Amino acid sequence: MYSVTVRDHFMIAHSFTGEVFGPAQRLHGATYVVDVEFRRPALDDDGIVVDIGRAGTVLHDVLAGLNFRNLDEVPEFRGRNTTTEFLARVIFDRVVERIGRGELGPGA
Repeated sequence: MYSVTVRDHFMIAHSFTGEVFGPAQRLHGATYVVDVEFRRPALDDDGIVVDIGRAGTVLHDVLAGLNFRNLDEVPEFRGRNTTTEFLARVIFDRVVERIGRGELGPGA
């Protein structure tokens, strides 16, 4: 198994609903470091897992849609607790969508 990881970060503001979140129920900021790992059982014909430049660009573009936003004001997240786990899923789904559109190249 081969893998390549790209990393970026984003900063947001948000609040949570529910006593389990204690003081995080109030509006607060957070900075997230995001690693996306791409895997494949064998290298492609060019000897790579994925074009690392394209992978970094795709991750950056996905995170740009969240960066410096108050997630409490994002309509698609309304009524949701934007926990780390929730955001990880959103980012994953958006990266997968871009892979499906061919943005990481034909063999990704």
